[in-house]
Amino acid sequence: MASGTATAPYELRFDSGRICLDLLATTHPEERLDSVERLRAWIAGAGLVPAGTPLAEVDAGWLRAFRELRLHLGTLVCGELDGRPADGALAQVNAVARQAPPVPCAVRAEDGVLVRRLRALPRCEELLAAVAREAIELLTDPGARASLRQCAGDNCPIVYLDTSRGRRRRWCSSEICGNRERVARHRRRAALAQA
Repeated sequence: MASGTATAPYELRFDSGRICLDLLATTHPEERLDSVERLRAWIAGAGLVPAGTPLAEVDAGWLRAFRELRLHLGTLVCGELDGRPADGALAQVNAVARQAPPVPCAVRAEDGVLVRRLRALPRCEELLAAVAREAIELLTDPGARASLRQCAGDNCPIVYLDTSRGRRRRWCSSEICGNRERVARHRRRAALAQA
């Protein structure tokens, strides 16, 4: 599974700490899973499949299914953070997780190094199950769950896993929301100095 950094405010992001949280981040600040091509890019970027896995089967039905899982995950995660159990969403996530995730195998590349491949082309249900299972693991692991945070940025709903030293991370991304906060603080100080 992959973890990267955000490149631009409206690009796909993989910096929340977990794939299920990265899926939630695809709604902000606007819909990022707005096409089948973007879903393919998200699946590959999130590391749900090994690099080079053909995703030609991804279609509008996959897009609807990933958005539906995202809705249930968002309701469940936010409910857990706010202390408002969302049992309907929990039931939906559990149902999706019942499917078996894609079956990986190790094969030798041309240079002899072992690489991960899938035994068969991934099915939508398998990839959804991998995301749902990760969410279940996250929410049932007391240590990981205690590290869940919602971004302190203005109007930013992104939830991330705080693995920083001292557990004092405040923003989903220092480069995005953190930078906005620093700029706003600077402007407030400059305005006060001029007053």
